[in-house]
Amino acid sequence: MNVQEMIFLFIGGLGIFLFGIKYLGEGLQKSAGDKLRDILDRFTTNPFMGVLAGAVVTVLIQSSSSTLC
Repeated sequence: MNVQEMIFLFIGGLGIFLFGIKYLGEGLQKSAGDKLRDILDRFTTNPFMGVLAGAVVTVLIQSSSSTLC
């Protein structure tokens, strides 16, 4: 495998990854809607709660993504 082929594979894989992340975010916004936004606004009033809320959302997204595979 030459360098040019590795670069094209890397860029293609990165593009597919970013495409998937974009549609995952859009799907979450459509399924949760304004209710999730209101909950996150309420729980992220200070930086500590923002980090905690981010960690919880990340755990939920990762666990649901792993069960789909």
